[in-house]
Amino acid sequence: MRDEDKPEIRKLPLFRDMSAENFETLMQAAYAHTFPAQLEMIRQGEPADFLHIMMEGTVELFSGWRGRETTMAVVRPVSTFILAACIKDAPYLMSARTVEKSRIIMIPAKDLRATFRLDPEFAMSTITELANCYRSVVRHAKGLKLRTSRERVAAYICRQSRLAGNAASFILPIEKRLLASYLGMTPENFSRAIKALQSDGVAIDGMRIIITDPKALEAIAGPDSLMDGPDGNSEFPGADFPEVPWDAKQREAM
Repeated sequence: MRDEDKPEIRKLPLFRDMSAENFETLMQAAYAHTFPAQLEMIRQGEPADFLHIMMEGTVELFSGWRGRETTMAVVRPVSTFILAACIKDAPYLMSARTVEKSRIIMIPAKDLRATFRLDPEFAMSTITELANCYRSVVRHAKGLKLRTSRERVAAYICRQSRLAGNAASFILPIEKRLLASYLGMTPENFSRAIKALQSDGVAIDGMRIIITDPKALEAIAGPDSLMDGPDGNSEFPGADFPEVPWDAKQREAM
C-alpha cells in the first residue's frame, strides 16, 4: 500500500484513537489491490478473511437468495466494510462487487482481531462503529417496513438534501437501479414513485434531483429522528452505514 494512504486511513474513526505503534503494525500487514469494474470480490457464506478499506471507486454490497438479489449498501471512499464478520471470525453475510474500478486496502482479519485484544482504544472504536452500523440497519429496516415506496423515496431525497447542506438540487450518488434495490423496490416502482412526487415538490432531470417545494416533500417523508437519525453524538449525521455517503464530487456537480 502507498504511504500517502496512511493519513486518510488514520482519520477514520475506527483507527483514529489507537496507538501509533499498533496502527503502524496493522498497516504493515495490509496491502492494496485494484479491482476492475463489475467484479464479484466477496461471496456471501465464505470466511471473512479481510477488513476492506475503500480508497477509490465504488462497491455494492448485496445478498442473493433463490435467484433474487437485493442491494444492502453502496460503499464509497474513504470507508471500511465487513467489520463485524472479521471481528466475529464468521462467514460473510453479504457479497460484494465493484461498480467501477476500485482500489481497496485489505487488512487480514486475524491481525485485526489481535489488535482488538491488544489496543483498548481501537477496541472501543470498533464497538462504537459496530453499534452505529447496527442502529443504522435498524433504522433502514423500520423505513422498509413502515413507509410506503413513495414515502421511502421522499425520505431518501430529504436525507440526501440534508447531507448536501439542505441543497435544493443534487446529483444522485449511485445509479437508480442500485438505489431502487436499496430502498426495497424495483426500478419500475422507483420511477413511478419519483413521478408521483412531482406534484409534491420534486422534479428530476436525468440523475439530478430538484426539490421545488421542501415543505410538501417533508410532509410526504414524515422525517423521524428514530427512523432517519442522526444520533446526537454521531460523527456522520444522516450517513451512517448503510446510507450512501455524500462526498466532494456531488458538491462539485451542484
